[in-house]
Amino acid sequence: MLLDGGKGESGFGYDDALDAFGVHGAGGTIGALLTGVFAQAVINPVFGADKPVGGMDGHWGQIGNQLIGVVIAWGLASVGTIVLLKIVDWTTGVRVSEDEEIAGLDITQHGEEAYNLES
Repeated sequence: MLLDGGKGESGFGYDDALDAFGVHGAGGTIGALLTGVFAQAVINPVFGADKPVGGMDGHWGQIGNQLIGVVIAWGLASVGTIVLLKIVDWTTGVRVSEDEEIAGLDITQHGEEAYNLES
């Protein structure tokens, strides 16, 4: 289901044409938190035999541990994205001029016309 009406923007007001945040950000966050719920010692006895690992085993504090990991991952991703964005902006720029945008990026950036609508 498209939240953007097919315009490439999410229902939350950000443009994510490849849905990278929707898939990896949201899915990864939910998966990490649910790992704290469903982790079991029978699969991974990380704390020793017969000791609870996740919520289903009785160690509900693991969800808090997973949440801390999620917050750290979001922080690293945010800082890394901002640093890389600034580097790209300083070297090549992240926006074209308004005139180039109006003329069309296919012509101004690639030297070709994607759609010939005059035929």
